[in-house]
Amino acid sequence: MSPASTIEGLRQAQRAKGPANVLAIATEVPANYILQEDYPDYYFRVTNSKHLPHLKDKLTRMCEKSMVYKRHRGDSEQESQSVYVYGTVT
Repeated sequence: MSPASTIEGLRQAQRAKGPANVLAIATEVPANYILQEDYPDYYFRVTNSKHLPHLKDKLTRMCEKSMVYKRHRGDSEQESQSVYVYGTVT
């Protein structure tokens, strides 16, 4: 047996016998989101950093210059309260 026929046999064995089917096309988008324009207020409220207005101004400029419209979250703010409290188990 020549090497070419062995390779061809492998290729034939690996091929599908019928046409390809697309079973589903979808995009999963979480229901919870934060608009990019509201994100600096949200972030500084959640992290208790309202006393740092110069950083909030910088984050606001970054959010304005980015092309992101909204930020999606996997959970709601009510579901993940322990994330926002320093030292708690998440």
